Amino acid sequence: MSTSTGERTDERSDEARLEERFEAVIARHERIEPRDWMPEGYRRTLVRQVAQHAHSEIIGMQPEGAWLTRAPSLRRKAVLLAKVQDEAGHGLYLYSACETLGVSRGELTQMLVDGRQKYSSIFNYPTLSYADVGTIGWLVDGAAICNQVPLCRTSYGPYGRAMIRVCKEESFHQRQGYELLMTMMGGTDEQRAMVQESVDRFWWPALMMFGPPDDASPNTARSLAWGIKRNTNDELRQKFVDMTVPQAERLGVTLPDPDLRWNEERGAHDFGEPDWDELTRVISGAGPCNAERIAHRRRAHEEGAWVREAASAFARATKEPGRDRAQVERPRGRACETPTGGSGPRERGDDDDHHPRRHHPRRHQPPGRVAPLRGLRARQARPQPRARRLAARRRRHDGAAPRPRRLHAPQRGREHLGGARRRDHRLEPRREGPALRAVGRQGLPPPHLLRRPRRRPPHVRRGP
Repeated sequence: MSTSTGERTDERSDEARLEERFEAVIARHERIEPRDWMPEGYRRTLVRQVAQHAHSEIIGMQPEGAWLTRAPSLRRKAVLLAKVQDEAGHGLYLYSACETLGVSRGELTQMLVDGRQKYSSIFNYPTLSYADVGTIGWLVDGAAICNQVPLCRTSYGPYGRAMIRVCKEESFHQRQGYELLMTMMGGTDEQRAMVQESVDRFWWPALMMFGPPDDASPNTARSLAWGIKRNTNDELRQKFVDMTVPQAERLGVTLPDPDLRWNEERGAHDFGEPDWDELTRVISGAGPCNAERIAHRRRAHEEGAWVREAASAFARATKEPGRDRAQVERPRGRACETPTGGSGPRERGDDDDHHPRRHHPRRHQPPGRVAPLRGLRARQARPQPRARRLAARRRRHDGAAPRPRRLHAPQRGREHLGGARRRDHRLEPRREGPALRAVGRQGLPPPHLLRRPRRRPPHVRRGP
């Protein structure tokens, strides 16, 4: 009895020392890494916040993705597609950071579709016009930047390092949205009215993105004490308003807040109070698009199950001892042909001894197992650097290369056209002709291929 009591006392003392060390690291504003000891409450708080952030990036692809097929031009479609792809990458960074806390991505996704985890409330609103794409880029991504830049200094290392990359790309997204709105504001009256109506719908939800006020936020105090967050919700909201007001004036839109004015005493803007009851309804699942967003995410997760199963099976197969990756892959081309014209295993050649990765005895290749690329073996499907060097040595007996000839006359009028002594045949700035670039611009080979007449293509071979 006394032995068990002593063991419990030792465990409590060890945990107390670990917690003191943890608090000392937080006090020095240093990083907690995945292998470091951390309190269970710290870990749960991080899982909740990082997972919510990752879910928001993935769900956030839906409102703008609805306009991919309806963008007004090919340029706008390409820009929007690149942005949606960036959001998917942000979710990948954050899911990976959350996995370092001992939670798998599948568990996080399942908790999202089951309603046990949340995402940002702003993505539960519909995108009714193309101007909403620009408004989301300007207001929503602008609010995300205000919220995420301080997270680059968060106390958890993987989360902070992921946010550095995310914030760089979100800054580009905000500029893209602002440029789109600026273009529309310079268009017709109908376009300007479309932009104003979009700003009227998204202004208050953008303010609610930062969460409830500080006196009604149950997690802010503890997150600040642990260094997970660096600012309160109200501080971030105030910073966003002060940043957005001059941008709106330059854009020419009116923010839908009659109480919005500059306060000389505070050195900041006063603004109205958002509808916190609406925020509560949206978070609880009664928003305009809550059911649609979750249903879409659940359907995508279920339809992608076969991809995850195939990737897992392939990973397990390649990890088995004695199995080569090429033996697991299914051949997609026809079998290689033997010199006699039949199909079967290829004879051992000289190139097999020069493969840079083949330092061990040659593995037995089962009959009929061939590479899918032009009849080459799976481990020799691409010429390796050493093989290229050996091939170059075998070509030395051909003799010295002849002197290069000029591709064209050195003078044409008063224009300088270059000559054979100019290795890359580059011309002076603003003096080049449309068909005189010999560095891959007009289909000509690079200069080193022009030194041997036998290898010259027909359109630059010397005449008869």
